Amino acid sequence: MTFSFLPMVKSGDETRALVQFLTSNRFPFHVMPAHSEESARKLVEEGRFWSGESIGFWIDNGPERIGLVVLDDLEEDSPMFDLRLAEEFRGRGMGVQVLKELCAMVFDRFPEIVRFEGQTREDNIAMRRTFLRAGFLKEAHYRLGWPTADGTRVASVAYAILRQDWENQEITPFDWEDISA
Repeated sequence: MTFSFLPMVKSGDETRALVQFLTSNRFPFHVMPAHSEESARKLVEEGRFWSGESIGFWIDNGPERIGLVVLDDLEEDSPMFDLRLAEEFRGRGMGVQVLKELCAMVFDRFPEIVRFEGQTREDNIAMRRTFLRAGFLKEAHYRLGWPTADGTRVASVAYAILRQDWENQEITPFDWEDISA
């Protein structure tokens, strides 16, 4: 199965589609796991999906949209992304292929990008495995860096892929313990 990434455009139809997507799916590993119509509209109105720093894309597999991705920090050479699959498409093994095709789109479309990063919660094991299977390398473990909906905090784990690694289909390792106390 292949995926295409359809850029979101600022319009009434797009706003309605985004609000519908965000309010009809739960995202248990995001800071806000469930959106109300008001919170979803606020995200849209504030430019979350189209601004100078971010671009939203629908993830399309031909017959239907299976999710969305937002590229953030596009003014830098090391952007990040926010990936959200619709609930009905999770757990089907699509994540690795979506992430690989997203990397291809990003590195092809934005030649100035040196590295591409994503973060997830430490307890989102499925996404952490998806990162690794897609060629990303764990680069950071931010202890208590992710606030949860219930007011507690868990670690945020950052993964990235370098352009050179994507082009060469390899992973450049680094030494976590490069200095001692």
